[in-house]
Amino acid sequence: MATLSEKPGQRYTVPDWHTNSHLISADAERQRSASHRVRQEGRILRNETNNQAKWDEHDNRTRLAERINSVNRWKETLDKCLADIDAEIDALAKVKEAAECALQAKNLPLDVSIECLTFRESRRAIDLVRDPVSEELHKEVNVIEKAKRELQQKVHEAFEQLCLLKEARQQLSSDHRDKVEALDIDRSCLSLSVNSPNISFKVNPTRVPSGSIASDEWERYSQCNKERAEAEMKASTLLREATLLAIAQTNNELEAQRVATEFALRKRIRDLDRAYDELKWQEKNTLEEIAEMEEDIRRLEEDLRRKIQALKVAHTRLETRTVRSNMELCRDQVQYGLTDELHELEGSIRALRQKLAESQDALAALYRQLHRLQTDMSYKANSLVLDNKCVDTRKKLLVPAERFVPELDAFNRTGKSSFSPSQERAAGAASLL
Repeated sequence: MATLSEKPGQRYTVPDWHTNSHLISADAERQRSASHRVRQEGRILRNETNNQAKWDEHDNRTRLAERINSVNRWKETLDKCLADIDAEIDALAKVKEAAECALQAKNLPLDVSIECLTFRESRRAIDLVRDPVSEELHKEVNVIEKAKRELQQKVHEAFEQLCLLKEARQQLSSDHRDKVEALDIDRSCLSLSVNSPNISFKVNPTRVPSGSIASDEWERYSQCNKERAEAEMKASTLLREATLLAIAQTNNELEAQRVATEFALRKRIRDLDRAYDELKWQEKNTLEEIAEMEEDIRRLEEDLRRKIQALKVAHTRLETRTVRSNMELCRDQVQYGLTDELHELEGSIRALRQKLAESQDALAALYRQLHRLQTDMSYKANSLVLDNKCVDTRKKLLVPAERFVPELDAFNRTGKSSFSPSQERAAGAASLL
């Protein structure tokens, strides 16, 4: 038998159905009314925002144009100031170069004196003395520095003023670059419109960038840069006049000191020559004495070896005769003679060994003295080489520096030597030691 099946779920009444229809109609009318109101407000807002946007865009274009004119005026002012400061930098640089040329003639003697003092600092041990040469070289340095001081001061002041001018120019140039860049940016902004192809939304465009300043501060910054540049140019003009006056008043007073220094240097070389020759003579005599002492030691050792062999013979004879039998084991004259010979040989060996030790001590003392002589000779040889280097170096004071070719010393083994025979021997000994 068939049964009626119903769809599961909630069942509504007819009044519920009518109520739902009325609610939908009422909501539709209310939404249409709200939409109409929104449309009217939107039209009003469009009119207001369009008008406001047009006026804002007009006002900002006017402000951009005025800003471009203001920045351009400062740019032209900075252009003129940059041209003036460039001309002043060139003028001061030429005066500074002239002062440096005036100092050039004094730089060579100073370098030579310092080089000679540096050479002589390489002297060793007892030869590192404060002799008249060192005193004259120090005097020469003082005289040169005193003669150079005024010009050097002017060069230093010119250098500092150039630094100040370049610093002021750097500030002007930086300000000028910033203004050129600002002009390009503002002109680019002025040329933008709603039809421009490169407009887009940006992230937080209304932010205030770090380092932003007020308009008054911007004006004061450019004004300060201009005033500073003008003040530095005025100071540079005064310094140029003072430097030219100082160049005209400088003189070279080094000749007398140069002569005194070279006289002391050559006198010192003669003293070293004599001292080296004396040491060479002492070395020769000491070597001869060493040869004789070594020969005597050799003979003492040979005699000592013979005495030891003879002692062995005496010992052997005495020991061999101890095996005689019975009554033959007597203390005869041979026994007494061998015993006396043994004692004599032992005494002789002791004396020879003592004398050999004394001779070896004397030989060691001779070798120590020889080493001392040779060491002092190496010091003298080194001092001679250094002082002759000083003589060669100081020849640069008598010929133009660009034509000077220094003579090579004994250490280089080449070139023509300017040493005396004793100096050549000293240089050779120094190179060997």
